[in-house]
Amino acid sequence: MSRTLITGATTAVGRAVTRELLADPATERVLLVSREPHRPGSETDPRVLHVQVDLTRERSVRSLMFGPVRAEGVTDIVHMATHRGVVAGRRAHALNVDATRRILHFAERVPSVRRFVYRSFGSIYERSARLPVRIDEDHPLRIGPGTPQYVLDRVEADLAVCARMGMSPIRIAVLRCAECLAPRTGSQLWDYLLSAVCFRPVGFDPMINVLSERDLAHALVLAARSEAEGVFTIPGLDTLPLSRLIARFGRRGVPVPAPLIGPLYGLRRAAIATDFHHAVSRGRLQFGGVLDGRRAAEVLGYEPEHPVRWPVCFEHVEARARVANPRSLRGRLEGWLDR
Repeated sequence: MSRTLITGATTAVGRAVTRELLADPATERVLLVSREPHRPGSETDPRVLHVQVDLTRERSVRSLMFGPVRAEGVTDIVHMATHRGVVAGRRAHALNVDATRRILHFAERVPSVRRFVYRSFGSIYERSARLPVRIDEDHPLRIGPGTPQYVLDRVEADLAVCARMGMSPIRIAVLRCAECLAPRTGSQLWDYLLSAVCFRPVGFDPMINVLSERDLAHALVLAARSEAEGVFTIPGLDTLPLSRLIARFGRRGVPVPAPLIGPLYGLRRAAIATDFHHAVSRGRLQFGGVLDGRRAAEVLGYEPEHPVRWPVCFEHVEARARVANPRSLRGRLEGWLDR
């Protein structure tokens, strides 16, 4: 029987993990942790307990771990709380990195906790012409000069968790996951594809692997149920060239010289306040990369099964963007561009 703590529980992925856990009769308790308050009626299963916590504050994390976590006898922790926006600053670092360190540190002092699963990101891997397109667990990480804080925070948190493997009384797994291509997941590719025109480097059409919410949730639950330690790369079912990815969203791909893409998307960010940041995705849009899931298959039993839910036309995606913010300049401009 298991009692699981989930951070980042109100995100789309957090809800998918919760559903997967509740479908298992062996789940006794699911403790949902988020900064947002619980919405009445959003979850009726009596096994679910929601706790509102600001993970950027050390005192709040300490109270969580030595309060509800200890009282409920939590056995497994699935940590997914990260800042989804491309922002820089101390608060983003506090959530992305400091909270991860604190949760793991305090969890090691709670007797019932025996498993810690950290959801990391495939975007921390370096992409370049000199490196293989197929990416396994030993692939170099992206830590060079000019790397955005968005990536550096994720690298730092990942390595902080990895450093405790073999020394911690808790068995630790780090899942470096492909991009989860879905709304409200912090996906940079999703925001890139919301534009009516998608600029891509002329002469390049890299292979990109994307992951569905259901497969990501399944991989996290498999890791929580496993005793295996280490790093696992988690691929998705869909692998396709960037040009076809753009076409599957009903967008218009426009090849331009690579040095111009950054300034063009900088103007887009300034004009319509989008979250896509070209510096974060530069290597992926030029050289691509496909995660190697062999270790995850052999050790965790994970195989991707569910494809991404592709929009059937431009209007489908535009409608989703307008539902999120119907009066935004971004929504109006994208509608105008499609005429």
